[in-house]
Amino acid sequence: MSSLREVVIIGSGPAGYTAAIYASRANLKPLLVEGEPRPEAPDLVPGGQLMLTTDVENYPGFPKGVAGHELMALFREQAERFGTEIAMAMVEDVDFSGPVKRLKCSDGTSFESRAVIVATGASAKWLGLPNETALRNRGVSACATCDGAFFKNKALAVVGGGDTAMEEANFLTRYASQVTVVHRRDKLRASKVMQDRALANPKIKFHWNAEVADVLDVKAGKVTGLALRDTRDGKLSQHPFDGLFLAIGHDPNTKFLRGKLDMDEVGYLKVHDGTYTSARGVFACGDCTDKVYRQAITAAGTGCMAAIDAERWLEAQGH
Repeated sequence: MSSLREVVIIGSGPAGYTAAIYASRANLKPLLVEGEPRPEAPDLVPGGQLMLTTDVENYPGFPKGVAGHELMALFREQAERFGTEIAMAMVEDVDFSGPVKRLKCSDGTSFESRAVIVATGASAKWLGLPNETALRNRGVSACATCDGAFFKNKALAVVGGGDTAMEEANFLTRYASQVTVVHRRDKLRASKVMQDRALANPKIKFHWNAEVADVLDVKAGKVTGLALRDTRDGKLSQHPFDGLFLAIGHDPNTKFLRGKLDMDEVGYLKVHDGTYTSARGVFACGDCTDKVYRQAITAAGTGCMAAIDAERWLEAQGH
């Protein structure tokens, strides 16, 4: 059992590392539990979703862009410079019921802290196709805001039928020559205003009653098209595309917190007055609380907020 700490941060993405930088500079001597690689969950890697992103061109301060893993290495270096201790472990259970918060990790280690900052992020939902995985960052993406500018004058496909899919499709028309929404049904789940906006956009067309059966072409090293399966009769057809964008939702990485903190039906943590959660002394930031923006810069901003909230809360408790 580790000695009692002032603050422990769970998560090592932009939110977690920014919280660590601010907490370290406030002399709170934070411990950051960064997670650990797991073969059964390839998206859950220390450093968060940016570790799976080849190029980041919209993070301020990098006018020429920066590789996702390089950006996260800089975050980590800065946090360590100010004294953040980092543990490679995966928190699997917590007890937030008392003044001392207890964290239990999958490797048997445990930590105690007066305050906790949850920054566990969210993972994009994927189709689960082998070629989809092989072509990520080579034409396959789950973030139009992040990657849309790489596809100027290209033909793109967007998979999904909800508000997010319509929003992504409309956004991509700023760059693409044509955007095709691929949907399993013949009706959209999106709100009427989002449907109307997409249906009225001359650069958006729809491929109804279809699902992606395969992504082409791994041999070419980039997306060249999709094999689509008709959901009514199972017939396959191939269609040329230069990129595939998944808009079928995200899963916040909060399953281990069910019953411990208030969250919505999907699993996004509920916060109030900034980053305060339903448990005293527990704060949350980044994509595990954010179903709207989901950007590195917004995650970093709320990480700053969480550290300041935790510092002020600890001071009010006399620590």
